Amino acid sequence: MGRPPWFAAATIIMTTDRLSVTDRLFVLLQYLLPQHAISRLVHRATRVRTTWFKNALIRTFIRTFRVDMADAVDSDVNAYEHFNAFFTRSLHPESRPLPESPEDLACPVDGTVSMTGQGLDGELIQAKDRRFRLDDLLGDRDMAEELSGGVFATLYLAPFDYHRIHMPADGRLTRMHYIPGRLFSVNAATVRSVPRLFARNERVVCRFETPHGPMAMVLVGALNVGSIETVWAGEVAPSRPRERRTVAYDAGINLGRGEEMGRFNMGSTVIVVFPAGRVSLKDDLDPGEQVRMGQILGRWVSRVSQSPA
Repeated sequence: MGRPPWFAAATIIMTTDRLSVTDRLFVLLQYLLPQHAISRLVHRATRVRTTWFKNALIRTFIRTFRVDMADAVDSDVNAYEHFNAFFTRSLHPESRPLPESPEDLACPVDGTVSMTGQGLDGELIQAKDRRFRLDDLLGDRDMAEELSGGVFATLYLAPFDYHRIHMPADGRLTRMHYIPGRLFSVNAATVRSVPRLFARNERVVCRFETPHGPMAMVLVGALNVGSIETVWAGEVAPSRPRERRTVAYDAGINLGRGEEMGRFNMGSTVIVVFPAGRVSLKDDLDPGEQVRMGQILGRWVSRVSQSPA
């Protein structure tokens, strides 16, 4: 008899360096769990409007993760219609100021730097000894070719982070792909263990044209992340049926730097990819570094086209 499908996964996980026993078991369990079924249940639970239930859930979450509500537009936990409304709450604009120079890129999210770098030979770095192909991530060979050799930033949003996603630069949306896939967790242990994680998980890929060339923003789904939204299409994932689809925006949709472009309903990861030779990322964006939406992510170093507006 052949080995079961999870055998190879177990071998990789058990031989991955720097993982505790708890982390190894957590990652292995994800291969066996019904990821999409669990995420659907979480999706429903976070939209329950029963007052006592949603208030208890919100207060427990705030207490467990020590959520700071000072920046929220509405700090009254009783005012939210359900848990997801609280989870994707808006913040006061002045709490996330944008960089002064128009040449500076704004960090699109609150979160933690998972990895940054330059894509080489059509690959991006996932973690130590873990790489994945850019064309697999984007699901679009033409987009991968125009971004090949460029720089990228992978940013992880923990449950306690602000979960709206904003534009790093002025951009005109030209294409969006919904790519179905698995829903592995995107925490550090899983990223170190699961090969090609970001190119395997369900994701929404958005291509923008900027004054400096193309830019891709990839919104990666994860365990318990049953919903990914964009401001122009509403809820893109989950999709029924779970089939890949592409939408071209011939007229384009213009969004300014700092404008909201989407949100995660529960936490996940955003990967931003810029063309080769156009962007210099900040030197201190080391893995594990905490970032906030609006802080300087990097800087444009060349201009190749006119404003998308």
